Amino acid sequence: MKRLAALLLAAVLPAFALPSFDEVKRAHRPSDVEWTDRHGVPIQAQRTDDRVRRLAWMPLAEVSPALREAIVLGEDRRFWEHSGVDWRALAAAAWANAWNERTRGASTLTMQLAGLLDDDLARPAGGRSVAQKIGQAASATELERRWTKAQVLEAWLNLVPLRGDAVGVPAAAWALFGKRPGGLNSVEAALLAALVRAPNAKPEAAVRRACELLKAQRQPCTGLESTAERAFARRAPPSPGEALAPHFVRHWRAAGGAPRTTLDAGLQRVATQALRQQLAELRGRNVEDGAVIVLDNASGEVLAWVGSSGPGSAAAAVDAVLARRQPGSTLKPFVYALALERRLVTAATRLTDAPLELAAGDGLYAPQNYDGGFKGDVSVRTALASSLNVPAVKVGAMVGADDLFARLQRAGLGLKESAGFHGNALALGTSEVTLADLANAYRMLANGGRWSAIAVGPPAPPRRVFDEASAWLVADILADASARAVTFGFDSPLVTRGWAAAKTGTSKDLRDNWALGFTRRYTVGVWVGNAGGEPMHGVSGTQGAAPVWREVVAHLHAAEPSRAPPLPAALRREGGEFYLAGTGPARAGRASALGITSPRDGSIVVLDPDIPPALQRLVFRGAAGRWSVDGQPVGEGERVVWKPMPGRHRLERTGGGSADAVQFEVRWKR
Repeated sequence: MKRLAALLLAAVLPAFALPSFDEVKRAHRPSDVEWTDRHGVPIQAQRTDDRVRRLAWMPLAEVSPALREAIVLGEDRRFWEHSGVDWRALAAAAWANAWNERTRGASTLTMQLAGLLDDDLARPAGGRSVAQKIGQAASATELERRWTKAQVLEAWLNLVPLRGDAVGVPAAAWALFGKRPGGLNSVEAALLAALVRAPNAKPEAAVRRACELLKAQRQPCTGLESTAERAFARRAPPSPGEALAPHFVRHWRAAGGAPRTTLDAGLQRVATQALRQQLAELRGRNVEDGAVIVLDNASGEVLAWVGSSGPGSAAAAVDAVLARRQPGSTLKPFVYALALERRLVTAATRLTDAPLELAAGDGLYAPQNYDGGFKGDVSVRTALASSLNVPAVKVGAMVGADDLFARLQRAGLGLKESAGFHGNALALGTSEVTLADLANAYRMLANGGRWSAIAVGPPAPPRRVFDEASAWLVADILADASARAVTFGFDSPLVTRGWAAAKTGTSKDLRDNWALGFTRRYTVGVWVGNAGGEPMHGVSGTQGAAPVWREVVAHLHAAEPSRAPPLPAALRREGGEFYLAGTGPARAGRASALGITSPRDGSIVVLDPDIPPALQRLVFRGAAGRWSVDGQPVGEGERVVWKPMPGRHRLERTGGGSADAVQFEVRWKR
């Protein structure tokens, strides 16, 4: 009789209407995309379907035996015996319905699965019609003819709707218990199985049903109420697994990146832990936020991206890798690279670190060093490595704010204001940049002055920013522990086991603290401060960001110390210093960027309308040399007279092995 009924039911349903197990599995789409690191290690899950919560397909072997037993016991006791339809249960249900008695439904797991696979067979609010019930039974019979029992149970476990927006046992287990289905114990399994018939049942009803299932298995109900209380009160994180790189994944996904990212999960954890530990030590000095980025020099791939300090921050959602902040002294290497490239200075050129006043708009700009003192006569190597401010401003005046601004833009820093807005202060980092752009600019130095985009998003054509020799020389200076000792001593956090070029920076009022640097293989950038812009309390670059930088670099080169890059052909060593072609000890001399004593850099000269233009003259004064305006020679000596022309001009003086330049403007009085 049963065989005849099965054959009749099978004839009702066309064979092509039912999908195969593999088709159902392939069509399964999690509501969260799981992002992995470069090795396939999960690092982050992100919601892509707000209607339901559905996790990745879970094989039956990964579901705990306790849960499999509870589900079969509660929903289909003869599941392993029938062929899709439990005729015995169906007859009992029909008899009970004839006498208006309430009893367990006769729908098997296979029949339920048929309803999940075919919308036409889904149970409507008012119950199924006779035709629908016949169709469901026929589909179940056909499913069991094509599928194995294990496949039926596996598909049902992944597709059944459960509490709230959870679809499938994996999503429900995570939402209720914070576990994968394979980790559920007998009490948790019974509680989850109890929710199949009434997914949104009240806790007490679910506990009663779960206790019945446990008793049927001859197990005690001990701990059931407390487990249910915790489960129903739980506010589960969006997805299981570690939320290791939320900011990077958001940026990566927006750029159209694939689920397998370029990150290294181990390095990401090291960078995150190093940052959080350092911020914990600085908590009493009003430091709350930070960020870390690690780039592969050759490919530009992002290996680590820590956008915030995490739960301890009031602005944990803000991605500090992409936030704009003042870079402070971290711009100095680019100032010196431009001056070296133009042969305005050598690494041995002497600069005077002494009090100085420069024109800045309507006032004067008086740069000072971080410690408030001055070091006197120093070399360019010492001035850059020890991050002295006055020499940096002097060298910035040599190259000119306009040219420096243009070169910084070419280095990918994306400055928002004009060169005139910053003036001489641009050399000390008064502009705003992102940690990502700044780190990539340092990567450019590591790559011999050649810039290429970070490998996130659409590629940009590579370009040369500095010549290879100038970039190498700046890197050599930044790696020189002896030259750095004037300010930082011989045992600062910038000292590493192998070769590494490093620079710190602190913005005005101690609002931002940076450590940027690179080895031959990697570039590491660190920022610490406060997302809201509040000043830190006496935290310098070596006290704030540098310890994090060193720990990350140490991890990167734990197996093998970094080695210095090879010497470019355009450099030669003479007398213990490196020189670019066309320069040498004889030309090193002393640079007096302000050997041009008049006009001051940034000056505005106003012509008198009451005096005939042909009679008006502007006098240039300074150290003896050859003078030119906008590239045109105008005279030699310590004093040169020039007929002024309205507009912005660049005045240059060369002589004595050094060169100086200032910008000034001539206007008509109105």
